[in-house]
Amino acid sequence: MAQSIYVNLPVSDVERSVAFYESLGATRDSRFSVPGTAAAMVFSEAITVMLLSHDHFRNFAPRAIADAHAANEVLICFSRESRAAVDATVDQVVAAGGRADLRAKQEMGDCMYGRNVEDLDGHVIELMWLDVAAMMRAGAAASTEVA
Repeated sequence: MAQSIYVNLPVSDVERSVAFYESLGATRDSRFSVPGTAAAMVFSEAITVMLLSHDHFRNFAPRAIADAHAANEVLICFSRESRAAVDATVDQVVAAGGRADLRAKQEMGDCMYGRNVEDLDGHVIELMWLDVAAMMRAGAAASTEVA
């Protein structure tokens, strides 16, 4: 059986958060959703973000819910197929009520490009494009220069 990842996030308004995560490219799986209480937001066969009302989240978490507007609790990163796709997703997120670029864009030449956004509850999400082959070539060139 292939492994999957389920990220569980406490949110103050499940239905508003559904619209926000749809702007990131997720689709709601109604089989695992209860309006106003829980929403399974599917990004791929292996990645699902569970949006849970604070009351419902407390059924699973042994500690207090962190105020994500005040402290980092987790950093979620989603890959995109290009720099343009990163920028387009950021634009969609802002239109859905999120905030963009809490810190400077990350750029590593032709290898990597990243931006960050904040969802409605303060959870920080990285959006990143990475060209692994270019990064490996750059790393090989750097190790040759050091030798």
